[in-house]
Amino acid sequence: MFRLLHSSDLHIGKRFGHLPDDIRGRLREARHGALARLADAARQGGVSAVLLAGDTFDTETPTPAMLHQALAAMADHPDLVWIILPGNHDSLLADELWAAARGALPPNVRLAATPEPIALTPNVVLLPAPCTTRRPGRDLTEWMGTAATPEGMLRIGLAHGPVQDFSEDGAGTDIIAPDRPERAGLDYLALGDWHGQVRIGPRAWYSGTPEPDRFKHDRAGHALLVSIAGPGAQPEVTPVETGRFLWTTRELALLGDEVMADALGSVLPASGRRDILLRLMVGGRARIAARTELSAIFDTLAPHFAHAEMEASGLVTLCETTDLDLIDRAGALRQAAEDLRTAGEDGAAPAADRDIAREALVRLFTYCQAIETA
Repeated sequence: MFRLLHSSDLHIGKRFGHLPDDIRGRLREARHGALARLADAARQGGVSAVLLAGDTFDTETPTPAMLHQALAAMADHPDLVWIILPGNHDSLLADELWAAARGALPPNVRLAATPEPIALTPNVVLLPAPCTTRRPGRDLTEWMGTAATPEGMLRIGLAHGPVQDFSEDGAGTDIIAPDRPERAGLDYLALGDWHGQVRIGPRAWYSGTPEPDRFKHDRAGHALLVSIAGPGAQPEVTPVETGRFLWTTRELALLGDEVMADALGSVLPASGRRDILLRLMVGGRARIAARTELSAIFDTLAPHFAHAEMEASGLVTLCETTDLDLIDRAGALRQAAEDLRTAGEDGAAPAADRDIAREALVRLFTYCQAIETA
């Protein structure tokens, strides 16, 4: 029985520039901390080898501190062998990165920088396909089919890239054959690139990132514990949770008669909020006063989360004359409110313009209510 831990796409050094300053540092530290969590998962699973299937670093030019601290984190677990494969974000074009890495590799860390067999044990051989550039334009795993290994050895493939246009970056020029395990006689193919965990076949998996970095996949970070009884045996693949932060999207569909505090409470996570990044997608319909109340309650709850944002473009804001009366009964404010309501209901106008008008009306209502209650 041979066991390995399959991970990928750590993206150490990712900047998270689209998020507020106060959460960026925590997210960057969580990506570095994923190495220790991977080591814990490997040790608990009786694993001796951790395969990192590309994009260990977010760029081809990580700082010296990022590189040396990552290698030191791996060296802290000398009972494990770490295999680092260059991916499309940290491809072999990063000469300075990989030269520096070679000069500082701990004894238990190996760089899979050439397409040639690597002996993991006397009975297990690794066949890596390092990314030569960000867009190689060809299937780099093809060489695995002609790689000769002694009879009776386990053959493990390690690669980074899309399978049938199945790419995190949306590119389809570097297609990896989905049946590569069958073509090359692989007992298992460890893939990186897609940040969600996906089974391509009984012998080929994307591990997903151990620490999520976007709302796209909406699940905790995982790695894969892979157990293979022997050559030709089907791998037993078990997901193990490794993520610290949860990026989750919750949907709230309003009918127009809800108590907003109760409606929000029914969809928002109740615990662990400090380590949750939340995106709330609101749809349906609501009166303008209820829409304003929703925003106010959400703004009160948002600081409880690591990060929280609300998207309400799918929410139809209903506005009647009695609602406009709460802004003003006459004068410039009332005329502005009437104009915004008309613009928001103009079916001939572009959808983006209608959204802007509706949002402006909500803001005007909010400001007027705030003045009224001050």
